[in-house]
Amino acid sequence: MKTNKSLFLAVLAGFLLVASVPSILRAQDSHQYYYRIRIYHYKTQAQEDRLDKYFKDALLPALHRAHISRVGVFKPIQQDTDKKIYVFIPFKNLDEFNNTRGRVWSDKQYLEDGKDFIDAEYNDLLYSRIEVIVLRAFPTWPVPTEPHLSAPKSERVYELRSYESPSEKLNINKVKMFNDGGETMLFQRLNFNAVFYGEVLAGSHMPNLMYMTTFENKADRDKHWDDFGNDPEWKTLVAKPEYAHNVSKADILFLHPTEYSDY
Repeated sequence: MKTNKSLFLAVLAGFLLVASVPSILRAQDSHQYYYRIRIYHYKTQAQEDRLDKYFKDALLPALHRAHISRVGVFKPIQQDTDKKIYVFIPFKNLDEFNNTRGRVWSDKQYLEDGKDFIDAEYNDLLYSRIEVIVLRAFPTWPVPTEPHLSAPKSERVYELRSYESPSEKLNINKVKMFNDGGETMLFQRLNFNAVFYGEVLAGSHMPNLMYMTTFENKADRDKHWDDFGNDPEWKTLVAKPEYAHNVSKADILFLHPTEYSDY
């Protein structure tokens, strides 16, 4: 009898412990995707041309063969002197996240198709630096989504946002605002055509979250954000005191997908 009572108390304690953990911290047990964003910094048009060839003819086909069915490649609509290309790679789980790189580098076809990139001489590189961001999808948007747009890719506007928070606690609060507060679903109701929403696990601007929404063109983008700002649900949500001061900086980047991008 004593043994049964002890077992019951242990099970109850375990249940209460799990129940007390915020949903965002239990995400590892769900089916949320993991994302890797690779940012290639480069300087010249020749480098850009060779990077495009590498992505189109070598990297994306190799990732497809490694069962990553869709990969996004995006360029800023307005480049500065530090030019960039963004590569968005989604992974179904941590096993896929950890093992895909090895699968790609053991792919003989990739090694042949990507020879110009892989075997570039030290003084003839296709990029000056690679930056990497790792994210975990939000529970309310656990998988990446292909946008439903009709405009040519060259006219589309993809908006990549990063919301930095003053502290890790306030970053968890902002993530909660998207999930439990309903911000993600508000974007969905207003048809923002999101590709992903993610909590940043590793990157250069932490603590932060990132997400990408997509539009037919700049006018379509401006109309959507005007509707968002005037929506009664948003006005109610943003006025709640429990979500005050959870964003210290918002970086907004306008991108367009390359013609060979899967998104």
